[in-house]
Amino acid sequence: MERTFVYLKPNTIKRQLIGKVLSRFEKRGLKIVAMKMVHMSDYQAEELYQEHKGLDFYEPLLKFVTSGPIVVMVLEGPRAVELVRHTIGKTDPLEAESGSIRGDYGVTVRKNIVHASDSVENAEREISIFFEENELCTYSIRLDDLL
Repeated sequence: MERTFVYLKPNTIKRQLIGKVLSRFEKRGLKIVAMKMVHMSDYQAEELYQEHKGLDFYEPLLKFVTSGPIVVMVLEGPRAVELVRHTIGKTDPLEAESGSIRGDYGVTVRKNIVHASDSVENAEREISIFFEENELCTYSIRLDDLL
């Protein structure tokens, strides 16, 4: 099983889309092994987006993601990183497929409602920014019997 990191951005919470977005992941057979609502600290934002430092959108992005509560989570399943990326769709909501989270709910590129890790290595790093190992749960879901 593979794990990946996902978080719902402040505008997702403000638009009351938490349940709609979570249900998309569950319908795809992904297991939520950790989840909490938090305010992202400046330190966490800088750590999460370190590869974008110096780019024109970096400072506005940090301001946005620290502007209100977010929901952080760890999802688990076969090929979880790839499955989540497919489920959320392309960053630009105009390019994201209809039926994807960003395609259905996204409004702008810079405030695209959800972040997801793009590799297993980044998932491990991003999970460690928001979760301690003892916060990750292990349990079975009905789908586990089919895999």
